[in-house]
Amino acid sequence: MRVRRQALRYSASIDHHEPRIARQRMSQDDLKNRASQLLEQAGIRIDGDAPIDLRVHDERLYARVFAHGSLGLGEAYMDGWWDADDMPGLCTRLLTAGLDQELKTLDTLLAHLKARFINLQRGERAFEIGKAHYDLGNDLFHAMLGKRMVYSCGYWAKADNLDDAQAAKLDLVCRKLQLKTGQRVLDIGCGWGEALKYAAEHYGVEGVGITVSQEQAEYARELCAGLPVEIRLQDYHDVEDHFDAVYSLGMFEHVGGKNYRAYFETVRRCLKDDGLSLLHCIGSNSAPAQTDPWIEKYIFPNSMIPAASQVAAALEDLFVVEDWHNFGADYDRTLTAWRANVEAAWPSLPASYDERFRRMWRYYLAVSAAVFRSRRDQLWQITLSPHGVPGGYRVPR
Repeated sequence: MRVRRQALRYSASIDHHEPRIARQRMSQDDLKNRASQLLEQAGIRIDGDAPIDLRVHDERLYARVFAHGSLGLGEAYMDGWWDADDMPGLCTRLLTAGLDQELKTLDTLLAHLKARFINLQRGERAFEIGKAHYDLGNDLFHAMLGKRMVYSCGYWAKADNLDDAQAAKLDLVCRKLQLKTGQRVLDIGCGWGEALKYAAEHYGVEGVGITVSQEQAEYARELCAGLPVEIRLQDYHDVEDHFDAVYSLGMFEHVGGKNYRAYFETVRRCLKDDGLSLLHCIGSNSAPAQTDPWIEKYIFPNSMIPAASQVAAALEDLFVVEDWHNFGADYDRTLTAWRANVEAAWPSLPASYDERFRRMWRYYLAVSAAVFRSRRDQLWQITLSPHGVPGGYRVPR
């Protein structure tokens, strides 16, 4: 009954903002005019001359977007129905004007309810994101990520290029954790092993990295060969070791709201009493479980961006929050660099990445950049201690 009531309330909201096309029997011209009026609120024109204007190649676009919202817009782009010279700019204007909130559809409702009421990230489901996304191909991620295979936001405070921004981020993490030679660290969601490699080489630590991606695990083992680093294909719930420091860079987005408490309980169980933990993750300004149906379907299945309220509640009675650092605007620069890298490298990538995949990936990076440029989402680094650092914690920046 609770789900049904949620559905009825949400459906009422949809009907209020976007009456169903079939019921209204709107003509193609009516739909285009309606779309034009909405886009004008964001300063965007249909078939205009500005880089942020929408160039329509298939008039069926309007009905598809009004029927399916962000899912319809993204799929229409993948199918070549529209283009824009400056897609991140266009998407930034759409988000800043709040037009996505004007296009809530049944797809949005289903994605929201699925994320809110079903535990999509536990047991075997925890490994689905590895197979669906991180195992797409190391050649693609090599082309995109630069010198280091680091798939999370760089730190651009003093950097002017992607490689330096990623090195600065890794060093910032090590300094915040106050790493020292001989310590043992845990990297939850270690990716391709770059953070552990950096910490071992620059701070003299040994470590364990866990991932749910077979491709990442194999690459990380090769990358860290000869270093005191162990890479495991393992769910974080199953880690039982003890460590001087525990961190996670860009993995918490796959944990899911129903598992946040279990995540922090695992970190607390694995962390020594005088240790430090760092969580590097995307955070939302919005209410919990606002999952985008296009991102859910094509890029990050079973994923969820946490709200600050969820994180704070999950931490209660487990940790002292020593520092909560937001540098979300840096993700726009990171994603822009990734997008430029992919575009430059595309001719050399295998033909298995076809044109529809290319448009999907281009749209993903453009929309993601817009989310941070519009300040819809943030990038948080949260530093935690079990009992509070004696005398206080001095925050590295």
